Amino acid sequence: MTEKFRVERNDVVGRYAIASTDLESGAEILTEIPFCVGPKSQTIPVCLGCYTFVDCSTLCSKCKWPVCSATCEEDPLHKNAECKIFSAANVPYQLGENPADVSPQYDCITPLRMLLAKEEDPDRWEKEIKIMEAHSPKRKETDFWGPEQINVVDFLRDRCKLANRYNSDLIHKACGILEVNCFEIKLLSGDFIRGLYPRTAIPSHNCVANTTHTIYPSKNYMLQLRTTVNVMEGEEIFTSYTSALLPTFLRRDNLSYSKYFDCDCARCSDPTELGTHLSSLKCTKCDNGIIISSDPLDAEAIWKCTHCEFTLRADALRRIYTVVQVEINRLNAIDSKDLVIQAAEKLLKQYKSVLHPNNAFNTTVRHTLIQLYGRAEGYTYEDLPDILLERKIELCKQLLKVTDVLKPGKNRFRGMILYELHVPIMIFARNKYQYGEIDIQTLKKEFEEVASILSEAVDALILEDPESVDGNIGQIAAGSLQELRDSLKDMK
Repeated sequence: MTEKFRVERNDVVGRYAIASTDLESGAEILTEIPFCVGPKSQTIPVCLGCYTFVDCSTLCSKCKWPVCSATCEEDPLHKNAECKIFSAANVPYQLGENPADVSPQYDCITPLRMLLAKEEDPDRWEKEIKIMEAHSPKRKETDFWGPEQINVVDFLRDRCKLANRYNSDLIHKACGILEVNCFEIKLLSGDFIRGLYPRTAIPSHNCVANTTHTIYPSKNYMLQLRTTVNVMEGEEIFTSYTSALLPTFLRRDNLSYSKYFDCDCARCSDPTELGTHLSSLKCTKCDNGIIISSDPLDAEAIWKCTHCEFTLRADALRRIYTVVQVEINRLNAIDSKDLVIQAAEKLLKQYKSVLHPNNAFNTTVRHTLIQLYGRAEGYTYEDLPDILLERKIELCKQLLKVTDVLKPGKNRFRGMILYELHVPIMIFARNKYQYGEIDIQTLKKEFEEVASILSEAVDALILEDPESVDGNIGQIAAGSLQELRDSLKDMK
């Protein structure tokens, strides 16, 4: 396949990617098989074959580490990697008092698989992996360097008798490359692991990315990188290393902590976050004021009202955000979905005078609500009165207003919002027609709007793995779209 980008380098970001041809939205940029995959660090015990959570009652017959079945014991990623090492060194898994606790023993698995892959494929290591950034000097100053030395470096070199194969610096480098460059992999079970995709790691981060990626667990964890918007020849290709729906100071905190750089992209540099106001508060001292940072690239900068003299210190703002986050955490802990809806709506009202309408916390709560309206007990589409159909439509449109700026184009997040939007519009239009409030021509016009929304959703979701939830919905949506178009032909 012809390369869709060229690699350039500068002193600020190191390597980065420039489009070598015009790329339409949804265009494939590359596909690649990971150099290694494995459990995330700080994980609770998982099966080393399928990565589902386990109670450690079933152990591999050879190495005595947790698996869930004899089938997973024979999985090549386990059988040909750590299983051989642990068996040869006689290093069984040490059961803890509570199997549900985080197990530091697992921290060594993915680095070990990476080191074994280095021996198995030295050419790829030299060409693609060795040059990746590990940030070892910066990582050495962090709190987790010491535990890493014990749980990974010393464990592999001493307990597993690998001192003659891997020196300490190499193991730390492997850990650093994984930490800085790995992509999260969502399995079909809903569990998460990590994988190292060296070519996909070349594009720089931007808080408004122009790409998305899909990982296919059933195809050896193959990753496909695609454009989400049109990218012209000579433009830079960006990925994102953090959630687009976090406010600026939290995104920058996360990137500094885990990726060891301070983002100064156009979005981070703009106090209004490109007009979305995802970080903004409402001023309580005047009618129309909005409180924004005086310098979003300075974590300690004063926050100021746009209409009056009121100011807020950065630490006070963080305390406000901490309180709101506690409320959202409580929301996530509620088991009953109908009660979540009630609590979420109450939360939006509670902070209406404090948070900007588009604030990240409001946006998060709205996203929760659009997934529950139409599905929760007592709130199914059969149950929803017109006022709640209109409510879901409003929530979806508010989310799209933010998403169109921060996650534009063909991506699964935006596709799912569009999919959630089309149903209440269609039902509400049908209800109005049945009530005699609109005529057949108006109904047809509204159904044409639904078809347009659904078509856009399909264009995004059909690109996903058909075995995934999003991809499956894309297939269903494509069928629904065809049925709707057929119905429109029959409407006079």
